[in-house]
Amino acid sequence: MLKQYRLRDYKFTLVLMVIALTVIGILVIGSADKSEQNKQIIGLILGLILMVIVSLIDYVWLLQFYWFYYFIGLALLSAVIFVGRNVNGATRWLVIGGINLQPSDLMKIIIIMFFAQYFSRHEDDLNHFKTVVLSVIIIAVPWFLIYKQPNLSTSILTLLVFCSLYFLAGLSYKIIGGILVVLIPLVAIFFSMILKPGQTLLEEYQVMRILAWIHPEQYPDQSAQQQNSIIAIGSGQLYGKGLETTAVESVKNGDFLAEAQTDFIFAVVGEELGFLGCCVVIILEMLIALQCFRIGRNARDKAGMLLGCGMGALIGLQSFMNICVATGLMPNTGLPLPFVSSGLTSLCTLFIGIGLVLNVGLQVKKY
Repeated sequence: MLKQYRLRDYKFTLVLMVIALTVIGILVIGSADKSEQNKQIIGLILGLILMVIVSLIDYVWLLQFYWFYYFIGLALLSAVIFVGRNVNGATRWLVIGGINLQPSDLMKIIIIMFFAQYFSRHEDDLNHFKTVVLSVIIIAVPWFLIYKQPNLSTSILTLLVFCSLYFLAGLSYKIIGGILVVLIPLVAIFFSMILKPGQTLLEEYQVMRILAWIHPEQYPDQSAQQQNSIIAIGSGQLYGKGLETTAVESVKNGDFLAEAQTDFIFAVVGEELGFLGCCVVIILEMLIALQCFRIGRNARDKAGMLLGCGMGALIGLQSFMNICVATGLMPNTGLPLPFVSSGLTSLCTLFIGIGLVLNVGLQVKKY
């Protein structure tokens, strides 16, 4: 379980980038919602402890219990249905010991761990029909439980991470081509169906978000949050208005940004830290994801490669989706910006994922 590692193999650069990004998040959260700042500081301390502990445990030993993690994740997601806490019409949280736990955040890390081991064990029959079907069934169960919360954005992210892992594991290009041939027309049919009156595939508010994104001028109430986010980012110009600005014209101070401390934290970054602050956040997110990919590429085995690259894919995709929503490039969804947005579960699970990547980096490929 525990091994002797060389200190020089510990990726301190990755740790420093994660801490720097989290500190930026704490500062901006304090400006968006002062009551959330102390909780985020606690999240940083707890996350660092978890990261260090996990980074010193052999990932090969940890991944032996991949089915156990999977069923624990399913149990937590199922518990949300029966005893979950409802907030704004969505039931996504469990209250355990007075602490709000969002199982879908934990499930994203579990999925990476599970398929890192699963695909490495099925390396020889990865492209067989049976393996493909079983893999789809395995991911379909947590996907459905997350989707029914309802949590469309996380369910989409879960599928994207799964597809990334399967591709990195060595999925045949013939199968990928076949999937794309079927998927592209299905997506077109899906969008044509959900835009028809009386459709039942998506919740009404989800359809309204898509329509408001396509035609913001026709749905001013539904598009207001995203439009205000774009205004806030643009108003920051090059250097921003300063942290915790008291400017009367501030979009944030006028309470025109709902969930400013979570889903639209990037709008606060843009308004208060300006274009340069946005660049710093984007570059740090990108460098963290690339460092995870680099560590995965140099892993000693396929499971380690998938762990590192899977975390890189998760951070990269989630950052991309959050920033696209804040800048109006995608319909409004509810995804936090990794390490920046407020959320104890999100922050701690990401630090656990970084801990796994660090352990992969401690066991480099032998040449």
